[in-house]
Amino acid sequence: MGGSHSMFNEVKSLNEECGVFGIWGHPDAARVTYFGLHSLQHRGQEGAGIVSNDAGKLNGHRGLGLLSEVFKNERQLSRLTGQAAIGHVRYATAGTSSVDNIQPFLFNFYDGAFALAHNGNLTNAKSLRKELEIDGAIFHSNSDTEILMHLIRRSQKETLCERMKEALNTVKGGFAYLMLTEDSMVAALDPNGFRPLSIGQMVNGAYVVASETCALEVVGAKFIQDVNPGEIITINDEGLKVESFTENTQHAICSMEYIYFARPDSNIAGVNVHSARKNMGRILANEAEIEADMVVGVPNSSLSAASGYAEESGIPYEMGLVKNQYVARTFIQPTQELREQGVRMKLSAVRGVVEGKRVIMVDDSIVRGTTSRRIVNLLKEAGAKEVHVRIASPPLRYPCFYGIDIQTRKELIAANHSIEEIREMIGADSLSFLSEDGLINAIGLDFDAPYSGLCMAYFNGDYPTPLYDYEEHYQATLKEKISFY
Repeated sequence: MGGSHSMFNEVKSLNEECGVFGIWGHPDAARVTYFGLHSLQHRGQEGAGIVSNDAGKLNGHRGLGLLSEVFKNERQLSRLTGQAAIGHVRYATAGTSSVDNIQPFLFNFYDGAFALAHNGNLTNAKSLRKELEIDGAIFHSNSDTEILMHLIRRSQKETLCERMKEALNTVKGGFAYLMLTEDSMVAALDPNGFRPLSIGQMVNGAYVVASETCALEVVGAKFIQDVNPGEIITINDEGLKVESFTENTQHAICSMEYIYFARPDSNIAGVNVHSARKNMGRILANEAEIEADMVVGVPNSSLSAASGYAEESGIPYEMGLVKNQYVARTFIQPTQELREQGVRMKLSAVRGVVEGKRVIMVDDSIVRGTTSRRIVNLLKEAGAKEVHVRIASPPLRYPCFYGIDIQTRKELIAANHSIEEIREMIGADSLSFLSEDGLINAIGLDFDAPYSGLCMAYFNGDYPTPLYDYEEHYQATLKEKISFY
């Protein structure tokens, strides 16, 4: 969340998609956390941190950049001794990239130490922060995460667990929290379960908590259970204890996790991400048939959907686009020409495959439309006769307030233009999106909740919670239209 009061004018908020990992009961806890976070690096590349617990003494190290940059000296990891640790990778955003915002936050109080990591975004952070500041609280970061700590400390309840429960009922929105105290590790998930959080166990009995199941696999932990909406789970030397901080829960898992964010080898709520993406491609092939010579996926996020499309349509899947592995990120280039060059560094069209051919280009989503335009352009320059764009998700028309960085409709091409206008702007010969029902069926959750347990607000504006601090601004933006031409 932006510290400045013009936070709504900023394109991005601070607490986007992040990754958390924690372990209890392993002699080399910090190192295991490093490996776990490494497999969650796709969830955040701006900063990383680890806090370990050595017999009740908490030590931490955090820094800006990729995990491997933050811990490039062996010393930094070897200092973090102890049999428990939690870690966090943070998303790159347009917010303040100061080290103060990098998690886990470590607090040393007179009566004990406490570390806290968060993935998500609170919808009432702004007003809570204001209340707390009026009450004398001093904030070191401009992240929502610190708010929870203040609420825990200010609670009058007897036990730490009760204090946590009261605090978790006060914050609203999307949150997966991981906390480390002197004698336990605590995981908690918001009442809608927007963000994924899973628990596994290692052969030696150590418990592992992670944003995605791929991190459990990497450290050799066996999946045992998901953290369910509204649960608070305490892990310590006695084992694992599951409690609820609210009964008022309803699954609304972020559909973008399945479409784009999560790694294909993760399972979310028992559904494999690759299989869900493949189904999105399959259903899309039935919904938006077109004659063509080949199907091409945009690496790496759309390869699963493209293979589903090819399989269902009977049109061969080809490697028409190749990704360069060594490009970290395209820095904001001063001129259009250099920007185009940036996309060429990342992605190349394979002339020998696409020349003279009718190509179906499958992608996972269109946000601003700029990348799609560049890719269509690359394919046409490489000699493709026709480029038919098929998007394996519905058009993104509404902002997300639960932990993804799009918080205004101004940034979304589909909120401002018709599908025909988008087609024209990206230069495609045809354009189709997956239907909302197609997406729900492709993922195939079966919770007793709207949309079978998915959050579909991105596509239809049906938010599962009140928007609190965002409501007024959001209502105002509904009236605005911006031309992307």
